[in-house]
Amino acid sequence: TPSESASASPAFACRQSSRYPLIFTSLYCAQYVQNAQYEVDISLHVSRIILPCCLSHLSLSFSPATADTAQELDSELEPAIRMEEEREVELQVEEDSEAGRETEIPPPQLAEPGTQGIIRGRDLFGYVGIEAVLDQMRRKTMKAGFEFNIMVVGQSGLGKSTLVNTLFKSKVSRKSCTPSYEEKISRTVHLKSVSHIIEEKGVKMRLTVIDTPGFGDQINNENCWDPIVKYINEQYEKYLTEELHITRKRRIPDTRVHCCVYFLPATGHRLRPIDVEFMKRLGKIVSIVPVIAKADTLTMDERLDFKQRIRQDLQASGIRVYPQKEYDEDVEDRIRNDKIRENIPFAVVGTDKEHQVNGNKVLGRKTKWGIIEVENVAHCEFANLRDLLVRSHLQDLKDVTHYIHYETYRVRRLNESNASVSGLSNGI
Repeated sequence: TPSESASASPAFACRQSSRYPLIFTSLYCAQYVQNAQYEVDISLHVSRIILPCCLSHLSLSFSPATADTAQELDSELEPAIRMEEEREVELQVEEDSEAGRETEIPPPQLAEPGTQGIIRGRDLFGYVGIEAVLDQMRRKTMKAGFEFNIMVVGQSGLGKSTLVNTLFKSKVSRKSCTPSYEEKISRTVHLKSVSHIIEEKGVKMRLTVIDTPGFGDQINNENCWDPIVKYINEQYEKYLTEELHITRKRRIPDTRVHCCVYFLPATGHRLRPIDVEFMKRLGKIVSIVPVIAKADTLTMDERLDFKQRIRQDLQASGIRVYPQKEYDEDVEDRIRNDKIRENIPFAVVGTDKEHQVNGNKVLGRKTKWGIIEVENVAHCEFANLRDLLVRSHLQDLKDVTHYIHYETYRVRRLNESNASVSGLSNGI
């Protein structure tokens, strides 16, 4: 009744509106508003949500005095109601966090198309032995061994043979293993290769070093890169021919060039036109790793400036050197390769002579100012080059050769063959 509603306190009205069901509160509010000669005392939910619905349904309207009274009451109740709502939110957050700690939801796993999902070790009934596959692959690789073919390109006198010997810590260059070798400048570019079997801790590697004597040594060096491009494509063609045989060999000999180390003279200026043209043409068919030869002839400041100019020239000329950004497979590869790209070109020093430094034998070049330690990263970047070519990216170099460069050549040759066959059929 109106008298009972008038005697009800604001706190009682708020408790009643939140305690009773929504339909009861709506009817209570409607009857309360119809006898609106008394002060309106309802909760925030009724005043802001249910009350407008009731007014719209009953086609009622407030008088100015009643509206002012409701607005004043709403302002008085708003702080207390806001505190109560904030407390409810805090309690809800605490309950959700406790529930999350009790039941940890694993992150969603992306399965390959056509699979039912990923079954992890904790879901297996027992030990299966899948991890033993790695041991099987390791034993098989150690028995068969593997190939690695590296090409060194640069003008005479830059220490190509010495650096290759330093990389593999053995006499593997053509100059070192050729008896009565005589250094003379060739009139044309001739490619010569020498192969060795290197074994370390039971792992065998057939290393082939391809040298390019005569490159850049002539007065007219026009098209001096043509013999090198021809040699690389010939190795692709040889591998493709073996693949197309009806009865293929169980293991196709791999003579494809996996990496080309290009030697830049330590001029301290910029790339020469021959350097730009060579790397621009060969960067499309082979992985190129540029290095600054005999970097000990430059000061540290000169070396940093020279490296920066070379990177600018490479970018301006659109030259692609290894490792390329588009070949990064994941975030981990991108982070690791970004560090390598920041150091390209590597400023290296090569030698096969050992010296005593603090009681230890180290590879280095001795001068009257001291000893330049080849494997000391504070002296040169030979260790970074060795890690890239052998310890961290050797298999990736082979994969890029097979899946990128060779695949590009294979597709082009097959398209040419199909075009010639279709041309003959049309002519007939």
